Amino acid sequence: MSEPAAQRLRVTPGRLTLAALVIAALAIAITFWVGNATGPKASDCLPQPDRAKAIDSAATGQLAALNGTGTGRGYADMAFTDANGKAFTLEDFAGKRLLVNFWASWCIPCRAEMPALDKLAAAENGDDFLVLPINLDIGAGGLEKARAFLAAGGFKNLPLYADSSFAAFKRLQTEAVAVGLPSTLLLDAKACELGVLQGPAEWDGADGKRVIDALKAA
Repeated sequence: MSEPAAQRLRVTPGRLTLAALVIAALAIAITFWVGNATGPKASDCLPQPDRAKAIDSAATGQLAALNGTGTGRGYADMAFTDANGKAFTLEDFAGKRLLVNFWASWCIPCRAEMPALDKLAAAENGDDFLVLPINLDIGAGGLEKARAFLAAGGFKNLPLYADSSFAAFKRLQTEAVAVGLPSTLLLDAKACELGVLQGPAEWDGADGKRVIDALKAA
C-alpha cells in the first residue's frame, strides 16, 4: 500500500533554504526591473541645452562622436550591484559628475577601451567626478569573467559594478539612448544626462580631458 500523500509531502530544512534563496533572488530581480524600467519624475531633470552645448563643443578629435544631449533624461534610480552583490543606484553617487560606461568582457571594443578609462579614472576621479563602469556579463559566471578580465588587465582604478539582469542597458535601448556596447553616459551631479557616446574612445588624451573639464564645469 502506498504512503499517504500527506506523509510524502515533508518540508525539510534543505527545501526551506532553497525556497528562501529563490524568494531572495526574485526580490532582487524585481527591484532591478522596477528601478530600471522607469525614469525619475520629469521635474528631477530639466532640459539643459546650454550645458549640453558646452560638452558638445568640447567633444572634438578622439571624442568627436560624443553628443551633448541635456534633454531632461535622468538615471538617479538606475540599479546595479557591486562585486559583492550589494545593491546601488546612481543616486548613491549624488554630488559627483559621472562617466557611466557600459561594458562586457566579451565585447572587443570594450576591452580595447578599458586601459584609457583606467588612466582617466586615475587622473580625474575625485570629490567632483567618477568613472563608473557597469559590467553587463550575464548568465552563470558572468561576474567572475568580469572580475578576471579586470584583474588580468591590472585595472586598479575601475571598480567592478555589474547589472547581470541587463535591465539598466535595456532601459537605454528602449529610450533610444544606446544601441550596442560600449556605451557611455555623461551625467551631472544629480545623474541627469548631459552627453552620450556610442562606441569606444581614447578617454585618457587631451580630447578626453577637455570633455571631462566641460562636464565638471556644468
